[in-house]
Amino acid sequence: MDALVILTGLALIFLLGLICTWLSDKLNISNILFLMIVGIIIGQIPYKGRYLIELPELFLTSLSILALVMIVFDSTSRFNLREFDSLSASALKLSLILILLNILLLSSAAYFLFGMNTFFFALIFSVIVAGTDPAAVLVMFQGKFHKVAELLKVESLINTPLIVILPFLILELQSSIKISPDVLTTIINQISPFVSKFVVGIGAGVLVGIIIFKLMRRGYDEHLSPLTLIAAALLTYILAENLQGSGVLAVTTLGLFFGNVYMVGKKKLTEFSSTFSNALEIIVFVMVGLIIKLPFSYVFFLKSILLFFIYLIIRYFSIEITFHNRFKLKEKIFMTLTGSKGIAVAVLVFILAGYALPGMKVILDLILVFLLYSIFVSTITVKFSKYFLTLRESKTK
Repeated sequence: MDALVILTGLALIFLLGLICTWLSDKLNISNILFLMIVGIIIGQIPYKGRYLIELPELFLTSLSILALVMIVFDSTSRFNLREFDSLSASALKLSLILILLNILLLSSAAYFLFGMNTFFFALIFSVIVAGTDPAAVLVMFQGKFHKVAELLKVESLINTPLIVILPFLILELQSSIKISPDVLTTIINQISPFVSKFVVGIGAGVLVGIIIFKLMRRGYDEHLSPLTLIAAALLTYILAENLQGSGVLAVTTLGLFFGNVYMVGKKKLTEFSSTFSNALEIIVFVMVGLIIKLPFSYVFFLKSILLFFIYLIIRYFSIEITFHNRFKLKEKIFMTLTGSKGIAVAVLVFILAGYALPGMKVILDLILVFLLYSIFVSTITVKFSKYFLTLRESKTK
């Protein structure tokens, strides 16, 4: 594909994304919903026998991974480690229960409702949609604080590595079972790679964090320091993935490291990271809408809405099991409705689209509509958050 055509498409995506972001800021709602809808619309426009904007698959995947790295780093770098520690156990429990119930219940519902080729595809779908990223909608709180909101943010940090790792372990499990019919042995053999991904990921994050930030603490350079920050995040991801670890977990570790150590010019570095991440996020969410061609069938949408409703019920019971006596009913309902999907789920759409497996399209379609549904429901819920939560002014650090 001609380089000028790619750059033209990228420029158009970014321009439309900026307009969507400006409009969403005016309306004080999440921009992700607008970005994806715009992507879906322009993805259907024909031009000279093709679509108006078509970008190479490798380019899309690479850019989406870069966006995932920077957005995960930016979000984790804003966490106070003491607050993270106090909430992480509860968030981990919630994430594990939600993933388990999704695997047991949501996968079965998806399999029978949509007649998937294999139950493994239903498992992949159920794991991916367990992921959350409420940051885009919770920003509407504008300086307000509530423990529920902080818990939702920590939940997204905890479950993101899980939902990025598990789908590919399921694919590996599917391939292994075709070779060896001994299912139990095959599952047991997957435990060691799963644990090693976490160990290697955390280790890579700590290693790069110590080296890079020890160098950066000596002084701030307005030209080199921001570039070093990007290089550090990318290096961490690449190192962990090449060592068969979790790149996302490595970047999460690096971000927490960065957010809790002293560094000259840290405020400027944080602002740069946020600006760069926002630009990548705009492009990625428009591109997600571009690559998936939804089946505009009322049967598909009715079934997907029913499936989403089942997911919300599962999420509510996961919250109820985890926090039986800790939160009020209206706070639990708020947590249920604000489990919006985010950049990690979007990146998985790009990666899975590259597998081109028979029957995979239905999963990608469902993940995309779940993104849309969850962001829409979350945005409306946060708009009426005063009926669910009693917010107070957040403390400045």
